[in-house]
Amino acid sequence: MRDAVVVGAGMGGLTAAHALAAAGLRPLVLEAGDRVGGLVQHARVGGIDVDAGAESFALRRPEVADLVARLGLADATPATASTIWTGDRALTTPARSLLGIPADPLADDVVAVVGPEAATRAAADLSLDPAAGGDATTLAELVTVRMGAGLLERLVRPVARGIHGADPENLAVDAVAPGLRAALVTHGSLAAAVAATVPDGPAVGCVVGGMWRLPEALAASAEVRTGTRVTAVTREADGTWLVHADDGAPPVRTRRLVLAVPGPGPETVELLSGVVPGELPELRPGHPIVQVTLVLDASELDAAPLGSGVLVGPDAGVRTKALTHATAKWGWLRSTVPQGVHVLRLSYGRAGDDPAAIDAVDAEVALADAQALLGVPLDRAQVLDSLRVRRPLGLPPSAAADPALRPLLERVHATSGLGVCGAWVAGTGVAAVVAQAEQEARRLLEGPAAGDGSLLGDTSPLSAVHPPILD
Repeated sequence: MRDAVVVGAGMGGLTAAHALAAAGLRPLVLEAGDRVGGLVQHARVGGIDVDAGAESFALRRPEVADLVARLGLADATPATASTIWTGDRALTTPARSLLGIPADPLADDVVAVVGPEAATRAAADLSLDPAAGGDATTLAELVTVRMGAGLLERLVRPVARGIHGADPENLAVDAVAPGLRAALVTHGSLAAAVAATVPDGPAVGCVVGGMWRLPEALAASAEVRTGTRVTAVTREADGTWLVHADDGAPPVRTRRLVLAVPGPGPETVELLSGVVPGELPELRPGHPIVQVTLVLDASELDAAPLGSGVLVGPDAGVRTKALTHATAKWGWLRSTVPQGVHVLRLSYGRAGDDPAAIDAVDAEVALADAQALLGVPLDRAQVLDSLRVRRPLGLPPSAAADPALRPLLERVHATSGLGVCGAWVAGTGVAAVVAQAEQEARRLLEGPAAGDGSLLGDTSPLSAVHPPILD
């Protein structure tokens, strides 16, 4: 008998286990793979320790920064600003914005990206009825009503596509920015709602040494069994969960069960079918993504032509959706590599992309895209090493794209002693995943009557979204 069992040792599962352990429980984490972290992984490329998954977290919510501090890790913020590729050029990303929605539509850095006409239309948001757009369900609808199509196309669309891998029409505003519509009514305009929630200063941070250090530190707070695949979950009449694994041991018994497996893939659907009453709806699987890390001997990049990186809008002439110049972004990484050596990472895969086209991405494609975006000649001989990582379900479907998702999650919360977490529930990004996992742990600690039935994040503070290349 265990106080709690967590299935899956990604960031969601490890965060939930850590929160349960902090409350005095003894959670057991079962992980099918041979290492922890999920989409937050470590790799060594060209003799350099790099993140092979999520490489930063948003600072718009405090949960991750607080967690990093409690675990005794050091954090850092970017050394340079990021850019956004819109039209045929790269421009500095507006400093105070949420998914491209500016806190000040007439700020110089906003006008530079969208132009004076679109910025003037966006500023009309300040005089609109606060109720306008309050019933919008998608990010595109909300932005168009409040700030106009020009700002949507030139700013919000490239940011949304770079971060979430989907067009704003397919992103549910309550999923990618929980509480934004309520803040609109409270503060009277969309710009004021963003201004009230986006802090001054850097928008993202990281763990010094690599984000991969975070799941490793979390794993120390609970018993974690890797190489142990959960095959089924059943329930006894008294409400005790029986967790069956492929290790040949008797099933583990618990009153608190957290499913933190990738989803909604086949494994998740199979496990949910054993714990959620009634027939499961057909869920859309996540989309594949590919990340390519390049280590180059290229002094041409010393000037960091795109700052810390670039989010790529449509019609840019390249296949990547975002590029991170890691050695320009993180001072601690720059200090560990030889002069003239640079680490780039490019991300591929948007909702609706042909999986075969994503699978065809390799280091040659990434090098060509990097050269086109950075505007400097880069030769294959300059590539010291490269790493290609494919995530078959790396990009979870949005609530807008799959209307069956929210009703299913509400049924999960109606099942006592059961919690679910991970990016497919919380939304893309470490900040969103950590916040939702902590919320799930609190709900299980408080008992079956606690909670409001919502699994898609808070409805008051805005849930953070991750920075470029995080997914």
